[in-house]
Amino acid sequence: MAFDGPKRTEFKYVGTRPNRPDGFDKVTGRAKFGADATAPGMLHAAIVRSPHAHAKILSIDTSKAEALKGVKAVVTRADFSTSQTGENWNILENIMAGEKALYDGHAICAIAATTALAARDAVRLVEVEYEVLPHVTDVDKAMADDAPVIRAGAADASVPEGLHPNVVRYHESGHGDVEKGFAEADLIVEDSFLTEATHQGYIEPHACLAQLGSDGKGEVWCCTQGHFNVQKVCAALLDLETSQLRVTASEIGGGFGGKTAVFIEPVALALSRKANRPVKLVMSRAEVFRATGPTSSTSMNVKIGMRRDGKITAAQGTFRLQGGAFPGAPAEMTAMCAFAPYALENVHQVGYDVMSNRPKQAAYRAPGSPMAAFAVESVIDELCKKLELDPIDVRLMNASKEGTKASYGPKFDRIGLVETLEAAKAHPHYSAPLKEGQGRGISCGFWFNHGGETAVSLALSEDGTAAISVGTPDIGGSRASMALMAAEELGIPYENIRTTIADTATLGYNEISHGSRVTYASGLATIKAARDAVDKLCTRAAAKWGIDRDAVVWEDGCAKPSGHNAGDFDPLPLAEITKDMGATGGPIVGHFEATPEGAGVSFATHIVDSEVDPETGQTKVIRYTVVQDAGKAIHPTYVEGQYQGGAAQGIGWALNEEYIYGEDGRLQNPLFLDYRIPVASDLPMIDTVIVEVPNPGHPHGVRGVGETSICPPLAAIANSVSNAAGVRLRQLPMSPPRILEALERQANGG
Repeated sequence: MAFDGPKRTEFKYVGTRPNRPDGFDKVTGRAKFGADATAPGMLHAAIVRSPHAHAKILSIDTSKAEALKGVKAVVTRADFSTSQTGENWNILENIMAGEKALYDGHAICAIAATTALAARDAVRLVEVEYEVLPHVTDVDKAMADDAPVIRAGAADASVPEGLHPNVVRYHESGHGDVEKGFAEADLIVEDSFLTEATHQGYIEPHACLAQLGSDGKGEVWCCTQGHFNVQKVCAALLDLETSQLRVTASEIGGGFGGKTAVFIEPVALALSRKANRPVKLVMSRAEVFRATGPTSSTSMNVKIGMRRDGKITAAQGTFRLQGGAFPGAPAEMTAMCAFAPYALENVHQVGYDVMSNRPKQAAYRAPGSPMAAFAVESVIDELCKKLELDPIDVRLMNASKEGTKASYGPKFDRIGLVETLEAAKAHPHYSAPLKEGQGRGISCGFWFNHGGETAVSLALSEDGTAAISVGTPDIGGSRASMALMAAEELGIPYENIRTTIADTATLGYNEISHGSRVTYASGLATIKAARDAVDKLCTRAAAKWGIDRDAVVWEDGCAKPSGHNAGDFDPLPLAEITKDMGATGGPIVGHFEATPEGAGVSFATHIVDSEVDPETGQTKVIRYTVVQDAGKAIHPTYVEGQYQGGAAQGIGWALNEEYIYGEDGRLQNPLFLDYRIPVASDLPMIDTVIVEVPNPGHPHGVRGVGETSICPPLAAIANSVSNAAGVRLRQLPMSPPRILEALERQANGG
């Protein structure tokens, strides 16, 4: 469904900065997160995990664990449905190993006991016999001829013949003639880049409380970005009727894409069914790192040709991503995002999805796009340096605009990349002087944004207030945004509207809160539901006045005659209509259900200054400016927070964060002590500039903002650090040892 209704350009409530509706609950501790759930007779669960990166499971002996006082249930793979195929099979294999353990931390069996301590003690008593197999954790090594095969036959039909069985999906796109384009270039730069896997770094670990009776009826309370998806997956994996399983999303202590996946909920349900008691399962931090999805690590090659005046004549990229021991690395997203900011006549990109002995990758804010930008924008920066061209002027010359054929195929609708570049160039940051040892970096970034299945209900109360029920968990301020958009349509104050995240028994199916879709899709649905309610309000007013419905309009929260010939009636406020609604036709409720398809792509431009100590390799980001097109900022404070959050996470990814695997294939740093996310002292003040180029696919002009903000940072920081250090950095994170190694290699002529 593409939106084709009336669009607003002037706003009373949208664009303001009211207090967040969940703020009081969260600062006072009243908000309930996943681990806060309890139930009478509740058991506690723990999971036995593989200590090997790759091994056959020869036997599992749980007899000693079952004999331990307090143990009430044990489940293995045999306690789940055997009829799964496709992605459901991958999910099942990931949450509970079958014939083989495929990565360090892979779940082998689970135990429920009367206390958390008893469950953990029981885990230590389980005896598992393994046959250790060869493993591979590096994406390039996983594609080599001698690499161990992780799962034969996993490749789909897209994979060309002759590739290693670990290559499971293949993407190729582009247009024009790249060889012809390279022949027209005055300068060609070709380079290789590496990024390591990073975790989303949410502070709240995965947690759930599950209850499943012998009658097949169940309840789950969990921290998730998509409780309807949890319902669907759990029902499939346990052979339940979907409608008999009710799932409620708790408050969420961070997700960033990492809580779009299902890891523990089916396990807790299986234990509950076996014990006939509620089961609570909370992951430890080490389990989160070892057994939930980080982003992919990558190996990339990029080649770009440019004329002396800065015009790009051709671009080519090869992007190899490992997605863990299962298909699903976002190789096609990486390839399609790589050159999207630029209007190119000749472009070609290839993506490889490669399996390795690592946990199943999960989304992390614009999955695949940040890595692509790192490679492409680094090469563009190198071309600008060698041709002595201004990096923003070059990007402006080549920028995608409305009507540009995207590198991956379709033509862009109205977009705001040029506006972000112009705003960046005009910003005082771009012209500020730099000191010795400091460098400035520029990068553009791109994300698609998404619509998805969405349902919203808006109920009016007799006192003229409103309650909105949405099915998308609030991970970035959506409750406030929904209330603001509804206030705009209804003409009543923001404070008179409450937004609730409904459970799976209350609304139609809602897709996960991902893809920067919520403010767009749930917002569009909220607007349409409000307009449905307004239509009913106008119908009631028309009946009271004895005129046709078409003779009534809605303005400033009131029903009014459409003109003098419609009748001379005083405006009828919303509360005046709703106070009598029981006697005039019953409750007034607006609904909307659809799959919106006008999300509108999004672009951003980042400016970064950093300084590098050549003696130690220490890097410090000293200034950061985010310029991004929001379409229309519904709640500007939340939008700025999304911009700053993406930049902060990008700083960690670029400078510190990485999964480190030993020769044995085991994760070496599964705690925040060793996996270092940025803290306040690591970050500069992050300035933001909100550009608003309205999205024609939304009645208020909204574009999603939650993911695009993490697309430019890796490249912008890498360009800044490379310019400060005087040597090109091609591998992330740019840790002090890597910077010193690059400086030494340059000094030795390497």
